[in-house]
Amino acid sequence: MVPNSPPKKGSQLVDESYFETSMQEEHTMKQITVIGLGIIGSIWARHYISDGYAVRVWNRTPKPDFPGWEEDLAKAVESSEVVHICVADPPAVAAVLQKILPALPVGTLVIQSSTISPEASKFFSEQCRQEGFAYVEAPFTGSKPAAEARQVVFFLGGEKKTRGQAEGVLQGLAKKFFHFSSGEKSAAIKLAMNLQIAAISQALTEGLSLARQYGLGEGEFFPVLEANVAHSGLADLKRPKLEARDYTPQFSVKHMGKDLGLALEAIKEGELPQLRRTWEIYQKGLQKGLGDMDFIALEQLLTDKTKFQPLSE
Repeated sequence: MVPNSPPKKGSQLVDESYFETSMQEEHTMKQITVIGLGIIGSIWARHYISDGYAVRVWNRTPKPDFPGWEEDLAKAVESSEVVHICVADPPAVAAVLQKILPALPVGTLVIQSSTISPEASKFFSEQCRQEGFAYVEAPFTGSKPAAEARQVVFFLGGEKKTRGQAEGVLQGLAKKFFHFSSGEKSAAIKLAMNLQIAAISQALTEGLSLARQYGLGEGEFFPVLEANVAHSGLADLKRPKLEARDYTPQFSVKHMGKDLGLALEAIKEGELPQLRRTWEIYQKGLQKGLGDMDFIALEQLLTDKTKFQPLSE
């Protein structure tokens, strides 16, 4: 059921007691709008539908056959109690907020799951709160298989009560939640995790490439890796794709490259040479036309006869 007598528009700050009352019980919040129907957003929208929520969806590229499709973004959110954003980058989030904030009912909870910079998270949070809306930064790890299995891990950043409210909405999508006191921190931890993934992936494909050069196949390489301290969940996830040379995207080169660029911009002090080197490899992948492929497709660069020239030189 939808709570009666929501707070009137006018206060710049969110009425936390309203949210606390309205989201204590499972499925109290019924109307959700999902903005962004990429690989992950489309999966989440279908999960929400199957869980009994009334769902509207919008995507920059029209998808009129998707259940709950609304062509007009403002209309898509006009009766929403929760808006869940999953788009490409900070400019895309900014464009969405500019369009929806004048149309949102007062008290709407905005859950922002796009990977953005800590600086952008701070700006968007303040923007929403000044307009009377609760905002939770909710980046995540877990690509297509995890999303399909409702096994992603969310990093929730914001005020304690609104983090709890967001977890209540997202619990049907996730296996675990980590809570942080600000959106900046949750955005930063997401970038740090994607750096781990990208660097581990590069070491995995380079190690496999070296093994192949000496006649060692995947059937010999991966069992040894499993018994080694270097074994990783990423190796298990990507092994079938590496064996089959299957580069259909679970998470694309262009999106991982974008996230590494955001991580570079987020550095406050010192130098992170592994991050910069890995970002340069992703830029080469984009130049070679691999952007829409799974990031494991960067193994193709290892057989490229063109000598790699770092972009920073």
